[in-house]
Parts: sequence; structure tokens; C-alpha cells
Amino acid sequence: MRTPRSAGLSTAVLAAFLAAPGFAVSASGDAAGKEVVPFMADDYPGALARARAESKPIFLEAWAPWCHSCRAMRAFVFTDRALERQAGRFVWLSINTEKRENSAVLAKFPVQAWPSLYVIDPKSEKVVLRYVGGATVTQLQRILDDGARAAGVGRKPDEWLARADAFYSAGQNKEAAEAYGVALKGMAKSSPSYPRAVESLLFALSASRQHEACAIVARDAFPHLKTSPSAANVAGSGLDCAMELDKTAPSSKGFVSALTGDAAEVLRGPRTGLAADDVSSLYQTLAQQRESVNDAAGRTKVLEEWAAYLEGEAAKGKTPEARAAFDAHRITAYLELSQPERGIPMLEASERDFPDDYNPPARLALAYRAMKKYDAALAASDRALQHAYGPRKLVILSARADIYDKKGDRAGARKTRENALAWAEALPKEQVSERQIAALKKQLETPK
Repeated sequence: MRTPRSAGLSTAVLAAFLAAPGFAVSASGDAAGKEVVPFMADDYPGALARARAESKPIFLEAWAPWCHSCRAMRAFVFTDRALERQAGRFVWLSINTEKRENSAVLAKFPVQAWPSLYVIDPKSEKVVLRYVGGATVTQLQRILDDGARAAGVGRKPDEWLARADAFYSAGQNKEAAEAYGVALKGMAKSSPSYPRAVESLLFALSASRQHEACAIVARDAFPHLKTSPSAANVAGSGLDCAMELDKTAPSSKGFVSALTGDAAEVLRGPRTGLAADDVSSLYQTLAQQRESVNDAAGRTKVLEEWAAYLEGEAAKGKTPEARAAFDAHRITAYLELSQPERGIPMLEASERDFPDDYNPPARLALAYRAMKKYDAALAASDRALQHAYGPRKLVILSARADIYDKKGDRAGARKTRENALAWAEALPKEQVSERQIAALKKQLETPK
């Protein structure tokens, strides 16, 4: 569920392009099959009408083409036959948040991180349950069960859990954190809802910058969840929060030490049932922790282990979609190791497999830039821009401007940033932030 920290990445552009909640891989998924749940694509009015006619809640998946977690959910989780029993319980809707025509849906259901999964009561059009990030099949089934109850199907949920879910669904993270805290005090740790409530609480605390409270919750919950699918996420979220604390604070070192130990325990132990994303993000966080204490050798060791893990997971992929789900984290690891050339073959393969996808050439541009092959980087960027659209096009243009800067072509860099600003100002307000526009204007005002 967690959003990986970007502090340890090499450049802001790289962090912006690759950062996303992680992908979840189901060990039992039929990666060669089709989705077993009947998604309607980009048609909220149609889904709403159908849900009202059939008296069913809506399950909405807010996704984006650049989100590796979203694409891996489609390759592994939504194809798993274990979900067949869930197909008739909901009206299934997927919304591509990059498409201009979906801006009205984004205004109604703002997205804080990708993917975001919502259960919506069609009578009121209110979100009754939100889950942020990728999920395993087991976790998704729990989300669906809890969501159906929250929408009034079956027995009612716990009052405080329902209140917390309502705040969380509305993006009121501070209020949600308080309510989840109360709900967890009265909830048995054996409750099927306990892991989801803890993960939601950790996200809400982190998003509202209550980092010490986040670290405490993760430290205290880990012993109860260390053999569950939530283990890697709880340890990693807690360590992320601990590293955000003031290093001079008396408690900081103790939190970092304890949660680093929890993270290491997860990586040493059996990984059956864990999301590949959570394991991958845990490696990334550990590498950042090693960097924060100036342990260059330790950081390199973690990065090499991370890269090897991802290569092994990609090799297991039965389809191009399954293999390519790991591209984003793999190229991040290679760039952090200053070995961008290791990513070229996989990205070239992905570009052949998905000729209309902007992601492989956009990532190739980053790799070639790191290799100082600027003409090759610009050529890859050209190919990416042929297929790019929506807010992600801004990131590709920003990376392109940086390539021009590295090449020494100031005029090219400025022209590209002017194009990026024009594109940003033309996007619907739901798809771009004033902060992005302000940053582009500042770059154009600042002489290079």
C-alpha cells in the first residue's frame, strides 16, 4: 500500500517518473489468462446506472499506464480464478486517470496514490471504502468483503472501523488516523480486518506527517503481522517514517534500528504470500537507510540483492505483461548502482512487445542519459512523446529538458520546458497541480 520514498533516488525527474505504489503478484494467478472480473472501462455514468439497476456496489480501480503496480495487478491479480466468486457481487469499473475525459471522475474521487481502489455506494455515490496501492489476491478478497459490508451488503462493520474508513475514503488522513487508532484498540489482532486497518492507519499517519506515531504503530504491529501478507509493508512503512524523524531526536535511532531489524527479518524469511512490490520497496528503503548512515558498501550490497531479486521475479513471468511489470523498479536499481546499461535489453524488449506504450522508450531515455548517450536518449524520448498523453507527458518533457541540459543545448532545454508549461496549463485542473506549473515557471525564470 505504501508509496515508496524518493529521497534516495538519483534525480527528481527519475523519482517523479518511477515513483508509485508497488505491484502485487499472486502466486496462484493465471498470468496467461484474461481478467476474471468484468471491468467496464472509463464509463462512470454507465457503471453507476448499471449498479443502481442491479442494486450492487461499484468497485472502482483508478489506475494509470505508468503505474507498474496497476499493470501488475492486471497481469497477476485480476486474472486469478480465485476472484471468480466475487465477479457478480460488484459492478467493476476501471478509470485511466491520465485520460482528459476522466477529469470529472477525478473531481468526484480524488486520487492520492496509484492504484487507488474504491467501493462506492451507488445510491449516494459515496466512497464507503478506499484502499491505496497494490494488493495480493488474499488482500483484495478482504477489501471486497469489507467493502460490500460497508455498502450495506451483509452484516454491518464495526462502528469505529466504519468511521475510520469514511474519513480515509474522503482523504481526511488526520481524522482517519485518529479513528483507526480507536478502532484498533477494540479490535482483536486475529480479526480479518486487522491487517487492512493497520496498513490504512500507517498510510494516514505518513500522509499527515505524523511520523513518530507511524513508527510506533509499525513497531508494535509487526510482531503480530510478520507472517502475514502485510509484513513487508508494515516494516517498510515504519522504517520510512522513522527515517523522516529528526536525527537528533532521542527516539529516532531506536526506531530506525528496530524497524531496520524488522525489514531484514522479512527479507531473510520465507516470502510466500508477500506482494513482490512490498518486498521490492523494502529493498529500496533499506538501501536508503544504508545511504543515510554513509554505509556505501552496505548500500551497494542491498542494491545488488534488490536487482537480483527483481531479475528473478521477471524471469518467472509467463507473459510480456508479467515480465514488464518489473521494469520500473529494475531500472531504478540499475541507475542507483550506476549500471544503467543493465536495463537496456529489458527495455528494448518491452518496447518491441508494447510498441504503443510510452513507458519503455521513456525509461530508455533515462538510461541513455545516465550513460551520457544524449542523442540516443533524445531519440528514445521522441518515441515516448509520440504516444504520451495526460499528466505523465509533463514528466517525459521534464526528463527531455534535462537531457538537453546535459548535452549543453540550452535553447533546446528552454524550448522543451516552454512546451511542458503550455501542456500543463492546458490540462484539466484535476490532472495538474499549481505546484507543477509554478515549478516549470521557476525553471524558465532561472538562468542555466
